[in-house]
Amino acid sequence: MADEQFPAAQAALKEYQSLEEQMASPEVVTDPNKMRKLGRRHAELGSIVTAYKAYLAVKNDLEAAREMASEDPDFAAEAKRLESELPDVEEKLRTALIPRDPDDARDTIMEIKAGTGGEEAALFAGDLLRMYTRYAEKRGWTVSVQSENTTELGGVKDVQVAIRAKGTPAPEDGVWASLKYEGGVHRVQRVPVTESQGRIQTSAAGVIVFPEADDDNDEIDIDPKDLKIDIFMSSGPGGQSVNTTYSAVRMTHIPTGIVVSMQDEKSQIQNRAAALRVLKSRLLAMKHEQEAAEAADMRHSQVRSLDRSERIRTYNFPENRIVDHRTNYKAYNLDAVLDGDLQAVIDSDIQADEADRLAHQQ
Repeated sequence: MADEQFPAAQAALKEYQSLEEQMASPEVVTDPNKMRKLGRRHAELGSIVTAYKAYLAVKNDLEAAREMASEDPDFAAEAKRLESELPDVEEKLRTALIPRDPDDARDTIMEIKAGTGGEEAALFAGDLLRMYTRYAEKRGWTVSVQSENTTELGGVKDVQVAIRAKGTPAPEDGVWASLKYEGGVHRVQRVPVTESQGRIQTSAAGVIVFPEADDDNDEIDIDPKDLKIDIFMSSGPGGQSVNTTYSAVRMTHIPTGIVVSMQDEKSQIQNRAAALRVLKSRLLAMKHEQEAAEAADMRHSQVRSLDRSERIRTYNFPENRIVDHRTNYKAYNLDAVLDGDLQAVIDSDIQADEADRLAHQQ
């Protein structure tokens, strides 16, 4: 039974049912790209449909109980109970209907760059890489290193990784839904391994994240004439050659100046394909950021400078303390966080974002 109070929910249910029909058709079943796109939208609508069905069930049961209440006292009690439940299921439906980031279910490209602090900053960038890798493992995601420049002490000058979920997750369980809050400057306070006097040093690393575009993403059209492609040898720590073939690729998008380097794959063809996918992801992120700016909604704009004053989070080793400066989240379990126990920190950002979206919805 439909309900005129929530037309958006009715439309979502209709689209959800249509998607299920399309996903069962032979032409979609045999097309992985089309199945992925439809599956992502199906998952996105799932929470709305679930909340809407729960609301309709309570509402319809309440109407039936009221009709029978005059004949049977038990139905009068049931009607009273359902009346108390109705506001809660209505609120859950309203919350589910709040527009969310359309990229939440997407996978994510993450870049970590050592900032101010020399070798110590590179070591901290390596700590962040391990933290996100372990967090991804806890979530059942995969992490693929696409390019990496390391130091002789084991630090990371810069690294790019692709973090991907398995299957088609619901938006709230998507990689981007959680990691989009990680973009910005991360500051560390500790005694560096290179410090002989035991003095605490402050250094920083920058994190940039953006949703990964699909290979067949029709939002982004790249003209081959706009690409400058250079081929070079892959290299490892200390600049030593990893192989003797020119398989690494540097791809420059001339109109925007975006440069993507890829050397993790074994062949030049594979590196070209991986670089093009990352380039599409960056252009997609740029497009969405421009759209957000035009809509005066820059909640998730990221810090691209490694200036320490623009920090989003501080990792204080002497006090085993972590602080998120956007939400004022503070905890004294830094060792656990660096081992991948990052969910509580991320949840503070998610809750702040949901509260903000609720406020703008009203």
